[in-house]
Amino acid sequence: MNIDEAIDLLKDKGYKATGRRKDILFYFDEADGYRTAKDLISYLEESYDGISFDTIYRNLHLYSEVGILESTELNGERLFRMNCTHHHHHHFICNECGKTKEIEVCPMNDVLGALANYEIEGHKFEIYGLCPGCKKA
Repeated sequence: MNIDEAIDLLKDKGYKATGRRKDILFYFDEADGYRTAKDLISYLEESYDGISFDTIYRNLHLYSEVGILESTELNGERLFRMNCTHHHHHHFICNECGKTKEIEVCPMNDVLGALANYEIEGHKFEIYGLCPGCKKA
């Protein structure tokens, strides 16, 4: 999803695309991988003196709820990234820097037979480790 698509989605859902909300979108559009609320607040403090964690979490929750951001949990902390809506894929996530690499393989094809009598409503598959840059360091 790009910034223009995200703004259109916000407006379609009845939300205003304020300057702060656009800055949040810009941050995630430029981010390489998952980022924390703390990362975002550090970025926004340069432009918005006194911005609160409540404001950050409200917007992160809103963006997750409408499908702009996707989230995961790593080491007990929730992380966010711009939603990848163009095709189905999964991620390798670096435990050190949070960078992601798309994985085109989906294990669901192997799992469906084992869950033949179940109604599957969704799934998430992530692999964690160190990216080549962090592995060298």
